[in-house]
Amino acid sequence: IGFCPEGDVHLLEETKKSGYNIQYLEKTRIIQNNHNRFNNRLIFPIHSISGQVLGFGARILEENTKKAKYLNSDSSEIYQKSKVLYGLHLAKKHIKNSDFCYIVEGYTDVMALSQSGIKNVVSNCGTALTKEQIRLIKRFTNNIVILFDSDLAGVNATIKAIDSILEQNMSPKILQLPNHEDPASFIQNNTIEFVKEYLVDNTVDFIDFKYNLSNSTDSSALIR
Repeated sequence: IGFCPEGDVHLLEETKKSGYNIQYLEKTRIIQNNHNRFNNRLIFPIHSISGQVLGFGARILEENTKKAKYLNSDSSEIYQKSKVLYGLHLAKKHIKNSDFCYIVEGYTDVMALSQSGIKNVVSNCGTALTKEQIRLIKRFTNNIVILFDSDLAGVNATIKAIDSILEQNMSPKILQLPNHEDPASFIQNNTIEFVKEYLVDNTVDFIDFKYNLSNSTDSSALIR
């Protein structure tokens, strides 16, 4: 992670001196109108499975602004977010050792879990979970625990992910946190011991998840 400061008038010259391809940076809109498009944002480098930097996610630091909360690198011949999982280059050995993988929604969720000792975790970079991303995980395990938000959008995303994982002949399980919590906030608000115990005790098979969902009073609002 890095902080991207205000651009300066010498941005192009300094970038060229550092050996970067200006045309590529402009094509992918990292540089736009001679300015760094990610100015004043927290930068999350997105790596390939082998550890090469492919693109960036950038989160706004200002509060009460109309700017987009997140900006991401544009798709290119190098970076295609539907084929990349954030954190996989670090998590892959832990996924293989534990024989399962947590999939979460955000960069900070990966970081929070990893810093708490739960390192077999990746994020789908803000996209719906794709078959290419699932196949990346399958190289290390057949078992995925979906840990998305518990709101309506998160539950719908979970249902879609279950079907996609099953299509790859893999075994999905589901873990839901209390309402209005995400992994980062949940870890911040609880002890590590409680978090780890919660993760174990509340992970359920996808059949149980769908059964419980079908009996929920809110199930009529979900996709089928």
